[in-house]
Amino acid sequence: MFTEARRYFVERRVTDRIAETGATSFMNYFARLRSDLDGEVEKFINAFTVNETYFYREDYQLTCLTSDLLNERTRMKRPGEALRIWSIPCSTGEEPYSIAIWLLENWPQVDAHDVEIIGSDIDTNVLKEARTGIFGKRALMRLTPKLIDKYFVGAEPGRWQILDDLRQSVRFTAVNIVERSETRPLGAFDVIFCRNMLIYFDDSSRRVAAENLYENLSPGGYLCLGHTESMSRISPLFEVCRFPDAIVYRRPLEISHG
Repeated sequence: MFTEARRYFVERRVTDRIAETGATSFMNYFARLRSDLDGEVEKFINAFTVNETYFYREDYQLTCLTSDLLNERTRMKRPGEALRIWSIPCSTGEEPYSIAIWLLENWPQVDAHDVEIIGSDIDTNVLKEARTGIFGKRALMRLTPKLIDKYFVGAEPGRWQILDDLRQSVRFTAVNIVERSETRPLGAFDVIFCRNMLIYFDDSSRRVAAENLYENLSPGGYLCLGHTESMSRISPLFEVCRFPDAIVYRRPLEISHG
C-alpha cells in the first residue's frame, strides 16, 4: 500500500514492533504476526498510521461545505432523509468534531435537518481517544477562546474535553479504506472528507480507495481531498467541481433513461 518513498518509515515501524514484542528475528516476529499472538495484527496496523491533525484544519473546505455543498444536497433530499457526512481517516476526532462545531456555528439550516456524522479510521487506538474527546492546546490552536468555552470543558491541566452532546453526535468506526467489505456497510454519504491520506498510498491502492469512496457517495455527493491531492490523477470516476472556496469532487448524477 505504501509508496517506495515510505520504505524507511515502514522499516522503522517494523523494527519497533519486533523490539516491542521481544521477537528474536524478523521470521520469529512474522510467525507471531501470522498467529495474531496477543492481538499483534491490530498493534501492527496501529503502528503504521499517521495522526497529524487539529481542529478547523483546511477550514476553507468547511466554508465550502456550508456555503455550497450542503445546500446542493438538501435540495436533492426527500423529506425526513438524513444528511450524512463521513470523515476518513478521522484520527483522534478533530475533523468530525470540527464539522459538527462548524455546522452549529455557520449553517443556519442545521436545526432543520437530521445530520449524521461518522468518523472512521484503521487505527483502533486513535478511535478510543476520539470517543473520549480530550484534546490539548495544539489540537485547539485554530479555535477561538469563545468556541473553546462554548463547546469544551476543562478535563485536566492544559487539556479540554468536548461536550457530551457533541461526543454523542459523532459515531466512530474502525474501517480500512481499501477493504470494500468494510466500507460498503456504512452506506451512502452526501459528503466525504478524505484528506491527506491517499498521498501515502501506492497507485494501485489509491485506485481501490477511490473506487470505494465513489461507491460510498450518493449520486451527486461530494468528496473533499487534502490541498495537495488531486483525484483527477487517480480516477476518472469523479467530476471536478470548482466552488468559490474550494475544489471538490463529485459522483455524477445518475441519469434515468426510463
